[in-house]
Amino acid sequence: MARQRILLSWSSGKDSAWALKVLREDPAVEVAGLLTTLNQTHGRVAMHAVREALLDLQAEAAGLPLWKVPLPWPCPDGTYEALMRGVLDRCRAEGVHGVAYGDLFLEDVRAYREARHAGTGIQARFPLWGLPTGDLARTMVAGGLKAILTCVDPGRLDARFAGRDFDAALLADLPAAVDPCGEHGEFHTFAWAGPMFREAVPVLRGAVLERDGFVFADLAPNPALAREPS
Repeated sequence: MARQRILLSWSSGKDSAWALKVLREDPAVEVAGLLTTLNQTHGRVAMHAVREALLDLQAEAAGLPLWKVPLPWPCPDGTYEALMRGVLDRCRAEGVHGVAYGDLFLEDVRAYREARHAGTGIQARFPLWGLPTGDLARTMVAGGLKAILTCVDPGRLDARFAGRDFDAALLADLPAAVDPCGEHGEFHTFAWAGPMFREAVPVLRGAVLERDGFVFADLAPNPALAREPS
């Protein structure tokens, strides 16, 4: 039986990275590529604020093509919807059967995605849906996923967590009110190593700064660790 070709919505963070691992373990699935929205003005992944150059390195390490969707800034809802309809049109044209998302339990987010897919013939899939987030976070860490907190909402989590590693020590330090996977938007991450990658992404930590009410840890490709061109 032919495998289902699935595009993975890719935020550059730990949840989408773990979803890639899970999808690749399903013999009925072929991951066709990674789908990412980019702030066109700043050349960074939307919300996570990860540089496009690091996104490219992630895709190379995952061995998958990138479907980039450049978003204007600011991006009106109508513009976003039109761009995403274009993505689903391209899926049909290229024989992609579905798009997978790393959402965990937010019902309104899932309902929004499913409504966008309704009537398109392109499935919406949620490979991590309903997994207890504490258990999932510990499984990620134990399974070798390495990530850095790139964005923190200081209204939900102390700004000092920005730039920290997503590891057992961080999970132990998180306040009880904070979801261990940051599903309520408490924090966002950049995944740089783990079983979903063929090699680690060479990343260099930069300054931590506050902008637009969020605290960001700036990351850049690390030229000292980059591979020589083949």
